[in-house]
Amino acid sequence: MISENNVLNQATDVVGAVMVVGGGIAGIQSALDLANSGFFVYLVEKSPGIGGTMAQLDKTFPTNDCAMCILSPKLVECGRHLNIKLMTLTELVDVRGEVGNFTVSLRRKPRYVDTTKCIACGLCAEKCPKKVPNDFNAGIDKRKAAYIIYGQTVPLKYAIDGDHCLYIQKGKCRACEKFCPAGAINFADKEELFDVSVGSIILAPGFKAFDPSVLASLDYAGIPDVVTSLEYERILSASGPYLGHLARPSDHAEPQKIAWLQCVGSRSMNTCDNGYCSSVCCMYAIKQAVMSAEHASGKLEQTIFFMDMRTHGKNFERAYEDAKVKGVRFLRSRPHTFVPGPEGKGVSVRYADESGREIVELFDMIILSVGLEAPKDAVALARGAGIELDKHRFVSCSDFAPVAASRKGIYVCGAFDGPKDIPQSVVAASAAACGAGGDLAAARGTMTRQPEVVTAVDVTGEPPRVGVFICSCGSNIAGVVDVKAVTEYAATLPGVVFTANNMFTCSQDVQDKMAEVIREKGLNRIVVAACTPRTHEPLFQETMEAAGLNKYLFEMANIRNQASWVHGHEPDKATEKSKDLVRMAVAKAMLLQPLAEPTLSINPVALVIGGGVAGMVAALELARQGFPTHIVERRPELGGNARFLNHTAKGGDIGAFLADLKTRIAADSRITVHAAAEVKCAEGFVGNFKTTLVTAEGATVIEHGAAIIATGARESKPTEYAYGKHPGIMTHLEFDRVLASGATPQCVVFIQCVGSREPQRPYCSRVCCTHSVKAAIHLKERDPDCRVAILYRDMRTYGDREELYTKARKLGVIFIRYGLDNKPRVKPKGAVVEVTVRDHVLGWDVVFPADVVSLATAIEPNDNEALAKMFKIPLDSDGWLFEAHQKLRPVDFATDGVFMAGMAHYPKPVEESIAQAQAAAARAVTVLSKKEITTPGTVACIDTTRCTGCGLCWQICPYGAIGQDDKGFATVNEVLCKGCGTCVASCRSGAPTLRGFTKTEVMAQITALL
Repeated sequence: MISENNVLNQATDVVGAVMVVGGGIAGIQSALDLANSGFFVYLVEKSPGIGGTMAQLDKTFPTNDCAMCILSPKLVECGRHLNIKLMTLTELVDVRGEVGNFTVSLRRKPRYVDTTKCIACGLCAEKCPKKVPNDFNAGIDKRKAAYIIYGQTVPLKYAIDGDHCLYIQKGKCRACEKFCPAGAINFADKEELFDVSVGSIILAPGFKAFDPSVLASLDYAGIPDVVTSLEYERILSASGPYLGHLARPSDHAEPQKIAWLQCVGSRSMNTCDNGYCSSVCCMYAIKQAVMSAEHASGKLEQTIFFMDMRTHGKNFERAYEDAKVKGVRFLRSRPHTFVPGPEGKGVSVRYADESGREIVELFDMIILSVGLEAPKDAVALARGAGIELDKHRFVSCSDFAPVAASRKGIYVCGAFDGPKDIPQSVVAASAAACGAGGDLAAARGTMTRQPEVVTAVDVTGEPPRVGVFICSCGSNIAGVVDVKAVTEYAATLPGVVFTANNMFTCSQDVQDKMAEVIREKGLNRIVVAACTPRTHEPLFQETMEAAGLNKYLFEMANIRNQASWVHGHEPDKATEKSKDLVRMAVAKAMLLQPLAEPTLSINPVALVIGGGVAGMVAALELARQGFPTHIVERRPELGGNARFLNHTAKGGDIGAFLADLKTRIAADSRITVHAAAEVKCAEGFVGNFKTTLVTAEGATVIEHGAAIIATGARESKPTEYAYGKHPGIMTHLEFDRVLASGATPQCVVFIQCVGSREPQRPYCSRVCCTHSVKAAIHLKERDPDCRVAILYRDMRTYGDREELYTKARKLGVIFIRYGLDNKPRVKPKGAVVEVTVRDHVLGWDVVFPADVVSLATAIEPNDNEALAKMFKIPLDSDGWLFEAHQKLRPVDFATDGVFMAGMAHYPKPVEESIAQAQAAAARAVTVLSKKEITTPGTVACIDTTRCTGCGLCWQICPYGAIGQDDKGFATVNEVLCKGCGTCVASCRSGAPTLRGFTKTEVMAQITALL
């Protein structure tokens, strides 16, 4: 064994390092959270580079972001981070020891390329004669045996596939070695076994997409135009084999009629034995259907065959309804057999509609929405780590410890414990980081290194020397815009001394080259023409700092969103517009001046607002990591909605868990509880907040560095179904109390979606279907003769909750579907309640004389408007807390230092609230663990010679950043200012100026445009 040179923390016997296994989005998020909160991270990935499945996607939905574009900055941050060591082509073999001091045995496979020498020029792949199926493109095309996974992979270093290399397998060729200009090829590279000491481990190996080849009726292997959803992602992707052009595989013609088949490899015990729901498939089918229309040059018909549409996530129901408006046809049907279309092109589908009528329809393509399975190496990985798997080979976790594996000190995230979408994977990743950080709190900072501060070059007085970097973004931009022409045009602009066109400007190798060019050419202003600054500006600014330039001497031109995407069918206009945008950006860049960033000290105290399960878990996790924490609860006691719940989906005793939380909080000296307290006002900024609480005893001011908002939600009270007119008609929570009392009704009817998925609340309340099914099972197990019916619109028992749905049907629970245009009718009749519903199969009215009618009423947000104004955080149109980015920042706000957890964000079950609370704690620790931080330099300033002291600016400033000085003039608190420019736009005297967006700079852009 070769031993890694790790330094054991002598003071604590705890190793201040964490191993993260898996380089997908979940592993990346865990690694970054830990590295940014004081721990060293080994990021282990079995392939040659990180990125995972998210790198294969076209766009995310409903955010409409290019998946690779939002992932790329995180990839580069991982690759650059001093406290993250990437260990690619490496697998976990064995884990010995215990939490705080594990010894992990790893196996590194040979890359046959020296990464210290490789310059990623690509000559090895160009000269390699051997072609093999390209796994990254789902096998649609081929790659060489010398390869990189994809253009933005990190590390951007080539590898040689030893299983297919002609020299390694047959002893001949070596063309790559002959032509490599850097001498990086190393055929002497051997497999290596070594040990690493870490304190905790996070497993995030991802998932395996179901292989539909075993389903003979679909003839996936025989019909070329039947493809999987992942293959279709690569067809749509700008970096895919068809360069983002919509084409069917059989003849590469553009399809005009496409269908999706749901639940392929999920919700089935026939041939795949996957009884669970894969949770993500309905939403990605809707996404692909909507995005396909954007890729099509003409009219496109889209059909989705489904059993239940499970759009249960935040904003997912809106996306579903919007897809209907856009013309996507949804057919509740289960086609059985596919046959090739005429001349082997397209697919003929035989199915029955809801009336039972048999239909044969021809489609140009069929997309199989394949489910998610445990990764291929799940059993070997679990055996090596010493953890338990469930019957589906996912990791076994309890509802009350949703990211903790069975072995203490080992955590899981991503899809390794069950299928989940990107936001849930990112939440679980941060939650796992929270668990690992809590284990190792005593060793925080013992193995980390601080980055070297590069002093910015003083460019004052120098004539502008502008460098312009034009990005092709695969075919995302270059497929529409003539990037060569734009690059040549940029070279003619005044002040421009360097131009370059790159395939992916955000990739790590281009970032390194950019820094090198800045130094070599003496550039003092930089323009990047690429995608949106919302996701990429910080990445490019970091590169400038590394090259010795002030980060604010930078301007972006968004030629993707504002040119190639909106003018996709007008390449000439898109090219001309791109030139305009570049010209405007250069005009502004010529006038940019260096800006300073204020430094703030951090008060390492946390405030948690809300004392439900999410708030209590967040407080305990923060205290476990060593940070004093205050909990504010407006009720006299802690507990929130959990006080009214009995059991989780897996049968966990919520009452016992709640009692344990209260006991632990009472015993923790680092936690202070403020019960029966209201937040009166909040002021300050990240690292230095002051929040005033009011109780019966008076006011208390709490100073803290970060805040977590966990104010929960509430069960709405229905206005339909005769609620309040009969004692047998009750809400879910009311019926839970009846069940807990031991009552034995003989006939119970559950009505779903009461107040949800309707115009006044156009969202799914997420937990109701599982709650009803669980209660129905309880009734049938207690009394098999009890008649139980569930009236539903779509049964949304996502994930392994599907097995509860299956169990309920086996026990005899009756399920009848209804539509919005034909709701059940409820009429009190003496001691019983008569419920009438039209059976969708029989076409008859069915009448139930029920003892109890349990209404699955909508979950609605508490009134957070006042709190949102105090902390300068947004609410969405439904009143839920509005996250900074739905996919990649699901617990953050745009306001730094404030985070969210639990049902204040959106309805969710207990286990998801716990995971999000842990995630919010982990994100808060990235702030609290630092001694100081800097704030942006793009803030407002006041010219007091112009100011009249009218007070308009401080009245309208949404962040409360402007006040009066001792002379009555306006003054800006630069830490509070978010650079929105409201003061500049409103002042008639022209006193305020926004640094980085001065009037001179903006007018230069306008003049350049005109």
